[in-house]
Formats: sequence, C-alpha cells, structure tokens
Amino acid sequence: MGRFLEKLLRDHLQRSLILILMLPFLLWGCGNAQAGIDPKLEAQVLEIIRKNPQVILESVQTYQKAQKDKQSQAQNQVLKQIQANPTAFIQGSAIKGAANQKLVLIEFSDFQCPYCAKAHDTVQKFMTAKGDRVTLVYKHFPLTNIHPQAEPAALASWAAQQQNQFWQFHDRLFASQPQLGEELYLSIAQDLKLNLGKFNIDRQGEAAKNAIKKDVELGKAIGVPGTPFFMMNGLPIQASENLLTDLEAAIKS
Repeated sequence: MGRFLEKLLRDHLQRSLILILMLPFLLWGCGNAQAGIDPKLEAQVLEIIRKNPQVILESVQTYQKAQKDKQSQAQNQVLKQIQANPTAFIQGSAIKGAANQKLVLIEFSDFQCPYCAKAHDTVQKFMTAKGDRVTLVYKHFPLTNIHPQAEPAALASWAAQQQNQFWQFHDRLFASQPQLGEELYLSIAQDLKLNLGKFNIDRQGEAAKNAIKKDVELGKAIGVPGTPFFMMNGLPIQASENLLTDLEAAIKS
C-alpha cells in the first residue's frame, strides 16, 4: 500500500468518521449543537484503519459488488417483462413492419450518433427483406453529454410523429446528420409539408420531453450501454461489424 493511497484513505475515512460521530448530536438538535469529538477515540479508530487498510478496501469492494448485483437483478427483471410481452413496451413509440407484432425488434438510437447512422442503412435493408415478419420499434436514447443535437433532433422527430411523418423525418435526419440543427429541422418539416405551427408547439411541449424521457428511462432500466442497441423480443442482440447477419440470426434464435 503506497503512502499516497494510504493518505487518501485516511483523509476520506477521517471525514466519514467525523460525520458518524456527530450523527447522534445532529439528529437530536437542529444542527447547531457544538458537539465535541474525543480526540483519543478518533486517534484510536484512525490508527486501526491505518494498520488494516485492506479491511476498508474489502468493504468497499463488497459494497460495489452488492450494488452491481442489485442493478443487474433489476435489469434482468425488466428484460424478463419485455420477453414475456414485448408489445407492452411499445408505449406510443414509432413502429413499422409486420402488423402482427410477433417478432418485435426494439432499437435504441441517437440521431447524432455516427454508429446509429451507419446502422440505419443496415436496418433499412433488414426491414425491406423481413418487414413482413418483424415489427421495428424506435426508442429514443439521446446521449446528451456528448451529442448536443441528439435531444433536439429526437424532439423534432417526435413532433413529426404527431403528424404521421416520423419515419420520413427519421430517415432525413440520418441522411443529413452533419447538418443537424434548427435550420435542418424546419427545412425537413417544410419539405414534408408538416403544419409548422403544430410542429413547433409539439416539439417544445412537455409531452415530447416526457416521451423522450420515458424511452431513456427504459433504456437505463435494461442497462443499454450505448447506441445503437437492439433487442428482439426482449433478448439483447450482440451486434458486430456485420449487423445484418446479427439481425437475421436473432430471428432464428
């Protein structure tokens, strides 16, 4: 154990210890109690920690594992629900393809993600060949921390969906990905002859934000690691460089 790590642990644990020792006083009063901490007790505890740092590391690792296991269990539970009834998770999302919804392909995507744009071409080929058997469901998963136009584009596409033009708008966004921005959204809306007043009101409204938020929450609940991400009837597809082959294999599995 290096001196730097030992000091880091000591400083962190010292702060934690002070909070723990002060807790009874803070709970009893309104936060203004001048609680004293026995320096001998503090020194003794810190000395024990200093001599046994592995105990702290083991505790942290145990806690992290427990949190990870808890998260994994929650994700598996949601995935089982989707597998049992995939159509229940369409929830107003844009769909196309087979009307019987026996094979439901859910795609989590981001309009500013270059990998999503690449996957878009493949998905189009797949749906052209298998659209009579597969129902494609689009879920918004904008990576707002790295793609500033991902959410505005998602909101605009949702507004287009309210006028039954989602897929046309969706295709144009991916085709013009380098130009994503306000000018493009309005241009596409005009080309599709959308009602611009309704389009602007819808994409700026709470309903649009809530719809995108619901998709993102679902994605997080099942542990979507990034975009694009695909599931066939609730079973995640391990996508490779040959996405078309992976999608076709998912039908047979």
